[in-house]
Amino acid sequence: MTAPSYPVIRLRPKANARAIRHGFPWVYENELVTDRRTRQLDPGTIAVLEDTDRQPLGLVAFNANSRIICRMLDRDPAATIDHDWFATRLTKALSLRERLFDAPFYRLIHAEADGLPGVVIDRFGTHAVVQPNAAWADATFDMLSDALMAVTGVTTVIKNASGRARQLEGLDNETRIARGSAPEAPIPVPMNGATYMADLTEGQKTGLFFDQRPNHAFAARLSQGARVLDVFSHVGGFSLAALAGGAASALAVDGSEPALTLAGAGADAMGVVDRFATRKGDAFDVLTALGEEGEKFDVVICDPPAFAPSKQALEAGLRAYERIARLAALLVAEDGYLVLCSCSHAADLAKFRGACTRGIGRAGRQAQLIHTGFAGADHPLMPQLAESGYLKSLFFRL
Repeated sequence: MTAPSYPVIRLRPKANARAIRHGFPWVYENELVTDRRTRQLDPGTIAVLEDTDRQPLGLVAFNANSRIICRMLDRDPAATIDHDWFATRLTKALSLRERLFDAPFYRLIHAEADGLPGVVIDRFGTHAVVQPNAAWADATFDMLSDALMAVTGVTTVIKNASGRARQLEGLDNETRIARGSAPEAPIPVPMNGATYMADLTEGQKTGLFFDQRPNHAFAARLSQGARVLDVFSHVGGFSLAALAGGAASALAVDGSEPALTLAGAGADAMGVVDRFATRKGDAFDVLTALGEEGEKFDVVICDPPAFAPSKQALEAGLRAYERIARLAALLVAEDGYLVLCSCSHAADLAKFRGACTRGIGRAGRQAQLIHTGFAGADHPLMPQLAESGYLKSLFFRL
């Protein structure tokens, strides 16, 4: 079998070829020669990338509709992107997760860091939810799905097409069952001694956030015998972990009734419904109302969605993080704990920490920063790509 003949595309003279040689995985639209021939390439086309001296840099996925016009797939320009290529990367990723976890519930593929740019795969036992957030992954989705089933033994593959990333690539938002059949009920997921109910087809993102696993565990250690408030709780991420760790009570706050229903189902499965309560509403409004009601909690956790999903939204996002910190700090009992999280890659750790510190100060509280948490090891970072280190969790003692 002869290797496929891929089209050749070339960097502009001012592009940073050295950064790409040293591992940076992206080429931006202003760094590539985009003549008429190049512009005619279909989104997701695999091509050989050359520098200005016509030296090959590797195989890339091309998409003229995206600001990230090329994503590095393989440093070997003679590689063939086929079933075996996918299987090799999936096998490497699986070997890490099987070393880390006793049960098959984890992020299996974390995009560039696992060698599949723009691809996210979360595994829930025999089910896998795939987010092909780049055009090349959409174009090769069937091949990826077949390799995924062969390597892992999963029997159901769900294509999740929600999210901002696919819009930026010019892709559709059609979520569907790609292989197997849809789960008839939410899937119970064991994590940190808690049980979470994951809705893989109608839930947020892939159905559950595995990235906070180590931060859930750290918060649970602080929560023994404590009254816990979990704001932006989704399906009970921090609150159920706290109850599993011996919290006296936990109140989960979220704007989504379905998410709170799943959180309640998780509490029921754990046998802790007598210590668990929910409150539906806008987080800012509920925090304000709890303050007016004179409520105090030993541990308060706020894990909001990305307030700063882009550089353009950074300043507004930082103001929102500061406001959340101020409102939440007012609810923390003396010598209690405040946990503030951000999944905004545009807000780096220093900026996020600064916003939180200002908010705590505006509440008139003194704080010790006792721990900084990040995503779990099933969400590896690509050292050359700062954007892959999106999650920050700050643990304060007030």
